[in-house]
Amino acid sequence: MVKTKDKVYDAAENVKPYVERAMSDDKLKADVLSAFSTAKELYNELMGSRSAATVASRVATDDEVRDKLRAAIDDLRSAADRLQGRKEHHGRNTTLLITGIALGILFNPVTGPDTRRWLKEKLVGGDEFGYGSSDGSP
Repeated sequence: MVKTKDKVYDAAENVKPYVERAMSDDKLKADVLSAFSTAKELYNELMGSRSAATVASRVATDDEVRDKLRAAIDDLRSAADRLQGRKEHHGRNTTLLITGIALGILFNPVTGPDTRRWLKEKLVGGDEFGYGSSDGSP
């Protein structure tokens, strides 16, 4: 049976990379501080001496309050992603999008044959390999 002491050591080892990343990542610190200051400013603005119903209606109707909440949530989400080591995939997503568009153009029944013929002429240089034309003539 696993001892409590071993469980604590295992938990500490699991948390260690996150703590090290949090200590050394300036962008992570900036995101957390920004989220905290936005949330604090919003809290002070909303809570004053108001009831919960007043605060809820203000959050529901005031665009500025919603924008501040959204900014705080975005900062926290960014900080959490950085803490967990998630990376953005802008290059991969762009490549997949361009590949999908190219495949759609090449295999489209309307534009596909002409596009493939044009591409073949540009890449291969026409009929230099002795392939016949598409109408069956040599």
